[in-house]
Amino acid sequence: MAAFKLRLNLPHAGTVALRIEHFVQRGMRSGSDAEAALLADVHALTNLLLPVRDAGENPEGPEGARIAGEAATIARRIVDAIEKLAIGHDRLGQAVRNLFECLELGEEGAKLSLRAGENPESLLRP
Repeated sequence: MAAFKLRLNLPHAGTVALRIEHFVQRGMRSGSDAEAALLADVHALTNLLLPVRDAGENPEGPEGARIAGEAATIARRIVDAIEKLAIGHDRLGQAVRNLFECLELGEEGAKLSLRAGENPESLLRP
């Protein structure tokens, strides 16, 4: 699958995580346990990435790789929940793809974004 290959950019990943948080909150409907679990994961993602966003640069050495790996793990759970709750849409899917691109996982993001609702015919896709 075609994908953008970007360098690790954790500060921008923090910005994208805030977009995901916004879209997920707008999609909440029932206040169910599943929605609460999704929101907890979204908050975990933003809490992980916001200090790096505020710093404005990737951490030195292995710390950046650790944060990127943890962010990807959380983001995969988020996509699973978005799909199960059927709250995905094009902009949310684009944000998911952008997040994974920032984590140097563009190909995975291109696939997961479709599960989160991105339009496969979007002109923004690679």
